[in-house]
Amino acid sequence: MQTTRPPSALWLVDKPVGVTSFQLVADFREKHAGNWPLKVVHGGVLDPFADGLMVLLVGSATRLFERLHEVPKRYVATVRWGAETDTGDAGGQVVREAARPDPARLDEALRAFLGWTEQVPPATSNKRVDGERAYEKAHRGEEVTLPPSKVFLHEAAWGPHDGASSELRVSVRGGFYVRSLVRDLGRALGSAAHVVTLKRTHLGPWSVPREPRRLTGVEVLPWLPSQPLTDALWGRVKRGETITVDAMVQPEWPLPAGFPQADGVRLFHQGRLVAIWTEAGTTVLPGGV
Repeated sequence: MQTTRPPSALWLVDKPVGVTSFQLVADFREKHAGNWPLKVVHGGVLDPFADGLMVLLVGSATRLFERLHEVPKRYVATVRWGAETDTGDAGGQVVREAARPDPARLDEALRAFLGWTEQVPPATSNKRVDGERAYEKAHRGEEVTLPPSKVFLHEAAWGPHDGASSELRVSVRGGFYVRSLVRDLGRALGSAAHVVTLKRTHLGPWSVPREPRRLTGVEVLPWLPSQPLTDALWGRVKRGETITVDAMVQPEWPLPAGFPQADGVRLFHQGRLVAIWTEAGTTVLPGGV
């Protein structure tokens, strides 16, 4: 039984196929929290059929959720040609069938989706519709129509192709749906397609760990520059006063060329990440991470 309050941190875990993101969070809380009230959220949903890297945010680190969307997420997918499903994956109902595409056209079709584009999320996505998750409505049989959202595809490449299926590797910004990309690729090629397997291999500098791994201090958000705080400056930050950020240290892991750059500076006090400074305001992390 946990006898002390678990520290605020990011945790890297390997989600297996068949487990929901909610279950992963619940299992982590049960294992680590004991009788302590503990905030735990995941840093981006992985569908039950998918596996790979999940980042869990614990305690004060939950305030960093949006920052995890600022870095490349890398996925490997198996694309099945000839059928489109209502969910975009093999668990859905086939809604359209078409001939398999000409392999010579795959690269050209993929290039059209690079950079910023508008993407319609799957009906079974985690997006909210009228205060409810879209997938909850879809699973009840309700028709779900989601508006397009702006997404960013940084890199994409095809792997082995056997005619019936292809491997697809992508690097994307947060909010991107690989299932939607595959659906749209099938349509663009005059074919139809859905995702059979999906694995998240990386988020920023982090890869799938062999064992759960805890991140604190300088390991957290290493794509942002940092600045140490004196006791006096930290006091001003806690009081909500404005400070000048003028002694920045460059990121330990810079974002790759061509990827949208992130805004903000990590503020450290006595080795703990205590706040994120931006021109719009400062987010304080009570107790530090």
